[in-house]
Amino acid sequence: MARFWLVDALEKAVLDIFLQQLINGLVIGSIYALIALGYTMVYGILNLINFAHGEVLMFGAMITFSAVNLLTGLHLPGYATLLLGLLLALPPTMLLGYLIERIAYRRLRKAPRLAPLITAIGMSIVLQQSAVIIWGRDHRPFPEVIQRTSIEFAGATITDLEIGMILVSLALMVGLLIVVEKTRLGRAMRATAQNPEVAGLMGVNINTVVSLTFIIGSALATVAGVMVAANDHKAQAYMGTLVGLKAFTAAVLGGIGNLGGAVAGGFLRGVIESVGAGYLGPLTNNVLGSQYQDIFAFLVLILVLVFRPSGLLGEKMAERA
Repeated sequence: MARFWLVDALEKAVLDIFLQQLINGLVIGSIYALIALGYTMVYGILNLINFAHGEVLMFGAMITFSAVNLLTGLHLPGYATLLLGLLLALPPTMLLGYLIERIAYRRLRKAPRLAPLITAIGMSIVLQQSAVIIWGRDHRPFPEVIQRTSIEFAGATITDLEIGMILVSLALMVGLLIVVEKTRLGRAMRATAQNPEVAGLMGVNINTVVSLTFIIGSALATVAGVMVAANDHKAQAYMGTLVGLKAFTAAVLGGIGNLGGAVAGGFLRGVIESVGAGYLGPLTNNVLGSQYQDIFAFLVLILVLVFRPSGLLGEKMAERA
């Protein structure tokens, strides 16, 4: 009898860990998916990896951090303070995305692929060090203007803030898909992705389309940056590097150049990372779980690329006619 009780208790513990880590994975996966959309939109149109995208995320988080600190004296409701801080951060980061494309990439569209890659890395370093000059190197505690409420679900816990993050991410993803599939701008983006020369001959302003792509991607990255800072309770000038790299691998996992692939890859990467860490932690007395949580996601990425180099959903938007 005791043996059956022990088996039942073990099964319940395993299930509880899985549910909790699944929820954690969906939360962080929604952030990865938002950032991955920016990578995949730019690659789909320009065949260019914008490695400065993570620094745009970081600037969004740091500007929101400064804005929220200024707004706390107004004694507004928590969500209103955070939303207003985000709205104040969006114009500068959208302008930053435009300037990155205009200054760093526009003249290199027809250059050898190594040139824009080096420029992207250089732009990332410039933005990172600029943030160090403005805000310093140290972690800044992100103001906790929202009182979190924990919700129990089948032995797992999720906060109202985390639910809000998932819902906002899904709403933005659906909104972007509608823009790409149903609007004139979306048709111009798809035409440019297929063949920019022919699209230009048909009356599409390629420069405008590319600039708007960077602007939209920067807006999504800003929202994701605020989510990262609010979820981790801190912001820092170097925060965009690792998060940006993870989101880039999520885009590759799903099929870079494909919007649906970016979303699927983001959620899949978040779930694999969280579930892997959740099971490895208890087995090693929580010594390895958090330190090696990225191993699982990168192993899956390697396996996917070995057997399907184009990613899980291919790269339909990146194909050239």
